[in-house]
Amino acid sequence: MPTYKAPLRDVRFLMNEMFDFQAHFATLSNGALADSDTVDMILEGTADLCENVLAPIYQSGDQEGCHFDNGVVTTPKGYKEAYDQFVQGGWQGLSYPEQYGGQGLPMSLNLVKSEMMGTANWSFTMYPGLSSGCMNTILQYGTEEQKDTYMPKLVEGTWSGTMCLTEPQCGTDLGQVKTRAEPEADGTYKLFGTKIFISAGEHDLAENIIHIVLARLPDAPKGTKGISLFIVPKFIPQADGTIGERNPVTCGSIEHKMGIRASATAVLNFDGAIGYLIGEPNKGLNAMFTFMNTARIGTAVQGIAHAELSYQGSLPYAKERISMRALSGKKDPDKVADAIIHHADVRRLLLTQKAVAEGGRAMIYYAAQLADKMTDGILKGDHAEYEYWDDKLGFYTPILKGFLTEMGLESANLGMQVFGGHGYIKEHGMEQIVRDARISTLYEGTTGIQALDLLGRKVLLGSRGKVVRDFTGDILKFCGRQASHKNMRGFAWDLTKICAQWNTLTLRLMLMARKDRDVVSSASNDYLMYSGYAMMAYFWAQMAAKSFELLEKGGKEQPEFYQAKIQTAEFFFERLLPRAQGHAEAMIKPSKSLMQMDISNFSFDY
Repeated sequence: MPTYKAPLRDVRFLMNEMFDFQAHFATLSNGALADSDTVDMILEGTADLCENVLAPIYQSGDQEGCHFDNGVVTTPKGYKEAYDQFVQGGWQGLSYPEQYGGQGLPMSLNLVKSEMMGTANWSFTMYPGLSSGCMNTILQYGTEEQKDTYMPKLVEGTWSGTMCLTEPQCGTDLGQVKTRAEPEADGTYKLFGTKIFISAGEHDLAENIIHIVLARLPDAPKGTKGISLFIVPKFIPQADGTIGERNPVTCGSIEHKMGIRASATAVLNFDGAIGYLIGEPNKGLNAMFTFMNTARIGTAVQGIAHAELSYQGSLPYAKERISMRALSGKKDPDKVADAIIHHADVRRLLLTQKAVAEGGRAMIYYAAQLADKMTDGILKGDHAEYEYWDDKLGFYTPILKGFLTEMGLESANLGMQVFGGHGYIKEHGMEQIVRDARISTLYEGTTGIQALDLLGRKVLLGSRGKVVRDFTGDILKFCGRQASHKNMRGFAWDLTKICAQWNTLTLRLMLMARKDRDVVSSASNDYLMYSGYAMMAYFWAQMAAKSFELLEKGGKEQPEFYQAKIQTAEFFFERLLPRAQGHAEAMIKPSKSLMQMDISNFSFDY
């Protein structure tokens, strides 16, 4: 099975050399707490937790899965002990306000922590991960009383949180939500309904679970404009911070899943459960987007986590497994055959995983800085600043979630491919990565939903293409700075062409959509994937530029590290970026070939 090793050298390259996180922290109201010594302690502590506590129970947790017995859910062996260590280490409160018991550090450090934890054991990481979205929602929309009631225990980690959106009849189309909330004389509400696919909805890790639930008031308008948001605790909190009576929200069953089997996915029944309105009536969807955006960026992290773990599993095997001789001559003359890493096609598999993991990490870490600035607006009570950075981050979110999870799934499959038939066998652990990765393109909005959000809501309707013009404007400024650097001219020229094409494609789709409304949907997936390749190319070019710069200065350490960065960037531009052209050609085709067939002709019985 893969043995996880935290990629601290790459993390430090991005934080210290690429994006200068210390300078970034200096611009934040809570950034002074994140000095270099503190950050190093967090990185080393997270690495120790991941390598020695979480990774060892990754495969065993999958084999055992969660247990369900008459509404009681028990996590696999070792999970409760691991969660207790997580709580004792104060890891849940890393980026939450000190007034609630947190450490008050920038949100980006929590994301860095989550990436390493997710790579080591994604199933485990989902439990505290869902709590983050719950806390963010309460922190932004809750009353002072709600914050004082729930935040200290959630920050501590002794309570956990969930998001309860999906119902049997609706997933993405939340306008169909039927769960109802009936007002009581004391200002509380009683909730009735069923929610499905609730990650971490029931388990034995925390003493209380706080559900954030979408439901309708009796006089609510139809559709999404009539949805409110409620806090529904598993146990009713008491004034002294302890838990009281059990709320009538029960687990009807847990799902038997393809992957992430150690993460309990629950069916929750609300049978008159006491709930507390959070935010304004009938505006719950607005508040829920805070939760959703957090979850979508967290799911994007899953893409790079599986690419990284797959690479860490397949690379040692490729160096050890011998098969045939390299076409360019013997590489291991003292053996009967050469290691498969000497074969060009195996290197294609490995380099794709490496390019996705490291390129995706760069994209996520940059987005994390935007999230820091957005969060800083909340901390300072500056709504305009929050809205500005939330809007900037909004362009990245569907690309990060959609593109990186698709590429993470591809990378997981490629890692399995390196093993050949052995990759299909459970004992090697590679097939588990594939199974775990599969859900990432589905939950928190499928790739198709992310694509519609990007092209329809963010690009065409929301900004009339301005978000693309702004982003490509930043790329072109970078290209202008690199044009005089002989080693960077090729990268800069390719990026310049991509920028021109990206804007042209956007304008063309805008014009096509005036006559053919279905083109927004028919083009959206190709548009998202094209945007992902273009964005990752930009970040790989930046990493190459920084590596050339540091090599020219003698290299602070490990010059081979920077050389590998440059060579991986060259691989991405030559072997992966050309895929964007296929997406470019497909997206501008009329929707006719998709929509012309009569529904009755969709048949397998002629």
